[in-house]
Amino acid sequence: MEELVNCPNCNEIFVKSKFRDVCPKCWKQEEEDYNTVYQFMRKRENRAATIEQVVRQTGVKEELVLKFIKKGRIQITHFPNLGYPCDRCGRIIRTGKLCENCTAELREDLQTFQSEEKRKLELLKREKATYYSAKD
Repeated sequence: MEELVNCPNCNEIFVKSKFRDVCPKCWKQEEEDYNTVYQFMRKRENRAATIEQVVRQTGVKEELVLKFIKKGRIQITHFPNLGYPCDRCGRIIRTGKLCENCTAELREDLQTFQSEEKRKLELLKREKATYYSAKD
């Protein structure tokens, strides 16, 4: 659904769509920056470049290079030293949204939570149980 918002880059009002999250002027600049990065990465000698080297050599902001990678415009499978930060800890990863450590921690926390919920349910059942005593 389209909505009227301010551009996060220049604060200009524009109609946001699912394809563009910046105003037309900033989108045009992003496209030019993408072409700069793409032309840099196309050269054989630059295929092993890191994000820092790409930023330094092209002058394109790191956030924008990461945006190109996350949106799939730059395929990191072709560039062994490129990646993007884990959404939780910031470690550089190549797939998914979380690194292996954060994924393992979240799984462990979820298992702990589930076992605790199970224990609470069992305690609640015991409290509600009816006990009968025999008369002598």
